[in-house]
Amino acid sequence: MSTANGTTNGTTTVITNIASLVTNDPSLGDGSPLGLIQDAAVVIDGDRIAWTGDSREAPATDNRVDAGGRAVIPGFVDSHSHLVFAGDRTQEFNARMSGRAYSAGGIRTTVAATRAASDEELERNLTHYLAEALRQGTTTFETKSGYGLTVEDEARALRIASAHTDEVTYLGAHIVSPDFADDPAAYVALVTGEMLDACAPYARWVDVFCEKGAFDGDQARAILTAGKAKGLHPRVHANQLSYGPGVQLAVELDAASADHCTHLTDADVDALASGDTVATLLPGAEFSTRAEWPDARRLLDAGATVALSTDCNPGSSFTSSVPFCIALAVRDMRMTPDEALWSATAGGARALRRTDVGRLTPGAYADLALLDAPSHVHLAYRPGVPLVDQVWRRGVRVA
Repeated sequence: MSTANGTTNGTTTVITNIASLVTNDPSLGDGSPLGLIQDAAVVIDGDRIAWTGDSREAPATDNRVDAGGRAVIPGFVDSHSHLVFAGDRTQEFNARMSGRAYSAGGIRTTVAATRAASDEELERNLTHYLAEALRQGTTTFETKSGYGLTVEDEARALRIASAHTDEVTYLGAHIVSPDFADDPAAYVALVTGEMLDACAPYARWVDVFCEKGAFDGDQARAILTAGKAKGLHPRVHANQLSYGPGVQLAVELDAASADHCTHLTDADVDALASGDTVATLLPGAEFSTRAEWPDARRLLDAGATVALSTDCNPGSSFTSSVPFCIALAVRDMRMTPDEALWSATAGGARALRRTDVGRLTPGAYADLALLDAPSHVHLAYRPGVPLVDQVWRRGVRVA
């Protein structure tokens, strides 16, 4: 069988008897953004999707898998995580849940632990959380540096990450390094100079935490512009803790994503709705910091593209579970179950400017999850229940 991109693999597999198949192609099935096909089948040829449609019309294949009347969805695309780190911040979380406010400063605790860790320890930690996420249906992930804040430590974080994903982000501008507390300008010069030179070969993206206590608008502009000059595309931690210039800067510089987007003016919402920058919402952070929820409904009604991601990190959102974030988005951010699933799959792909993941249509990667439920709605309907029963990545069952 030939795939849409013209390649052929000797082994083909059909997954049939699918109660509800989410394709994320509105030209298919019910015509909704999810492109739902009932009583469906999907054919895998090598690492790609070769066919989707009515189960009764599925072509002959080498192998056959019976979904048993369960739902199949695209693998989750987690477009924002911080997985190269050491240590944890249990004490900080405990104190925060006992009444202490969250600020950007806690990152320094993880910086100290990460610098002290060996390469082997960092990679072991990274692969542990990647396996955890994979079991919960995440088949594509982005991850960042940002817990080293020296030339050597940022470069090694990205080198380790790049062995496990193509979606690697240089975040030397997470906070001003403690070593430069008295001279932030010198740290910006390092981030845009020697550190960038060392890190750019391992990264696809450049990011900055544009926030009080981290980097202001002028510093963020300098960092992102320098990254672009090295061939890295911008992403921005924007408007998480307060109103600020991050969203406007992200749209102006054609950032793929403005992440957090908790505190938005009408002008910020209009900018996101009129540009190509995705608003990536990270409800795990609000859950873990008892902060104000982003208003997803406001963004969606304005026409902005929204993604959902875990923001998995040891300080403010220590979860690798996209299903948990979907449930939060539906319950507390006024998203529908359909919108939340789309945002965690196709929306995440948009935030990474990818068209080969986040959907189940011919030519896309065969990344999918089979749920122990007849519908994707159960992800929000049954929060906390491990509904992901099987995971296929690049055409191979991996969980």
